[in-house]
Amino acid sequence: MENKNSNKTGFNLEGKSALVTGGSSGIGSCIALKLAEHGADIAIIDRKHKEEAAEIINKIEAMSRKCIFFQTDVSNFNNAGKIVDDVATEFGGLDILVNNAGINRDGVIWKMTEEQWDSVLDINLKGYFNYMRAAAPIFREQKSGKIVNVTSINGMRGKFGQANYSASKAGIIGLTKTVAKELGKYGINVNAVAPGLIETDMMKQATEEVRKMAIEEIILKRIGLPEDVADVVAFMCSEMARHITGEVIKVDGGQYI
Repeated sequence: MENKNSNKTGFNLEGKSALVTGGSSGIGSCIALKLAEHGADIAIIDRKHKEEAAEIINKIEAMSRKCIFFQTDVSNFNNAGKIVDDVATEFGGLDILVNNAGINRDGVIWKMTEEQWDSVLDINLKGYFNYMRAAAPIFREQKSGKIVNVTSINGMRGKFGQANYSASKAGIIGLTKTVAKELGKYGINVNAVAPGLIETDMMKQATEEVRKMAIEEIILKRIGLPEDVADVVAFMCSEMARHITGEVIKVDGGQYI
């Protein structure tokens, strides 16, 4: 049997297993498919999007990869530990964790409710902590692992009407850098990608005026695609990125500049 922890070069993820939160739709589903294309077996977590998950599973299995789905809220601490253990048992180990699950509940600070604040921080930040906390013992024991956290350029620059979202995404950056320091001596890479404006379902519903204003911010004058983010995540999960850790890679077409 192939050693799942053997060193490999390039984008070859054959024999690896990956857990992707929020992996049933949008950027998350694209990441799951991209990792499977490169050879990994995939576990997907999502609160909803059960039908979408079934489509992703079919696509991944058509690549002759394994795929399992867990419908749960990432903010549940106890569930995180159980799911990570179940994934490791099912796949015979865990090599990659991609934290992507997130929500937004926008509102200016003087109108934002406690529920809006708590719900976003619970999923966007606590959810990342839960799964990193659960995966860390496995990665430490095997002395290998890749963690990639999906944050946002709005966690680096702030965004009007998104105090909760921007705070959660900024927290992810601090969490990424801290855990990179804690796990580095065990041969574990911990990085983040920070997308700018990406062509998700929400963006597709925007008016032409809103889209035009958004594109004006972007140096490359186009809205990014989920694949643009997924390609960077795949790179960060590969041995080509073995000497990169604690970094935040912007995927924004120059929107942050």
